Amino acid sequence: MSVFTAHTLQTAPAAARRAVEGVRGRFGWLPTPVALMAESPQLLAGFLAASAGFEQTALAPLEREVVILTVSTSNECHFCVALHTGKLTGLGADTDLIDALRAATTLPDPRLEALRRFTLAVLDHRGAVPDDELADFLAAGYQPRHALDVVLGVGAYTISTFANRLTRAPLDAPLAAHAWTPAA
Repeated sequence: MSVFTAHTLQTAPAAARRAVEGVRGRFGWLPTPVALMAESPQLLAGFLAASAGFEQTALAPLEREVVILTVSTSNECHFCVALHTGKLTGLGADTDLIDALRAATTLPDPRLEALRRFTLAVLDHRGAVPDDELADFLAAGYQPRHALDVVLGVGAYTISTFANRLTRAPLDAPLAAHAWTPAA
């Protein structure tokens, strides 16, 4: 059942128009999930603020994308997986890394695999990560700050993945090359 409107700049609630215009300017097109989230200006603003905050964390760009793809595959968000596959490709990430993230399998880089496992632990334990799993994350060279940065990423992209699934956001044509469906 689809009860959500994919807004344009002209139809978006007034409180969402600046955010919609900003996203359209950054992408060169308006991603349908943003058009759908615009129905709730507060949701859209909250997601964009959390996402922007996550971009400022101590995690490197590639590490942030590992967190995002881990959340996206775990929450089965086809849109986020496609979009962030494109971002990883743009970062020059190795194909083996991208394929493993999309398949939710062990990553070829041990440090990034520790990050992936920690992200899953945050999700699986709703933040109450067992001491041994936190110790493994720290032993991989991450700091306590990075653990909290992961929580921010999980929060931001849980908002996005849940909203995209609730609104049944379709995959936009510019992302077709990175289409993804969850493993059965």
